[in-house]
Amino acid sequence: MLIGILQTGDVPEALAPRYGEYVPMFEAWLRPAGPGLSYRAYAAHNCDIPASPAECDAWLITGSKHGVYDDLPWIEPLKAFLRAARAAGRPIVGICFGHQILAEALGGRAAKSGKGWGAGVHDYQVVHRPGWMAGAPDSFAIHAMHQDQVTAIPEDATVLAASPFCEFAMLAYGDPEAPDAISIQPHPEFDEDYARALVEMRSGFAIPVECGEAALASFGRAVNQQDFARWCIDFLRAATARRNAA
Repeated sequence: MLIGILQTGDVPEALAPRYGEYVPMFEAWLRPAGPGLSYRAYAAHNCDIPASPAECDAWLITGSKHGVYDDLPWIEPLKAFLRAARAAGRPIVGICFGHQILAEALGGRAAKSGKGWGAGVHDYQVVHRPGWMAGAPDSFAIHAMHQDQVTAIPEDATVLAASPFCEFAMLAYGDPEAPDAISIQPHPEFDEDYARALVEMRSGFAIPVECGEAALASFGRAVNQQDFARWCIDFLRAATARRNAA
């Protein structure tokens, strides 16, 4: 399976020498759950939008410092591409900004949240457990880093996980047992070192000091990043098999 990674942002310049860029980060996160998968990167935030959804078997949209409401030349073309990919039966996974822009592209809405920043380890309750999430715990923890949130979901979206801070934390689009796309607000691709470095860099600057202190205190707990990787791979493989059998 060839997964196209639609990169919508860059690792902060001060952190890139130590932690690398987002595309290798995603590859390293998915590799234990999906050995043998291959990847192709597209710098969507530099207007490198694929010419056709058929260029890859599946698509993944990364996080970004940008908002889906920003007046940038690649935002609307990316939304149009995501709609085309869904129509072509190419499964999609959205992460953080990818979660937000996928929801907007398919009929929902995302905006800056009045709840402020979500940073550090956050807990999410599983509210719907489709078959491809078999064995999922009643709740899971993942590193978060966001101020924007999905505020309204598409008509055919199902909420899979939520928290008091983030009502629409994880979504499936279409039949939740056989969805066309899935997305999640937190960052399963972040390991603790990188998540901590982001908080330390942004605390007192982009993130209020109190929020940064709470985020730093949350680290050290186990997170379910590999559980979500397994759910993603199981979803992608099942969706690709359905398309190939059609």
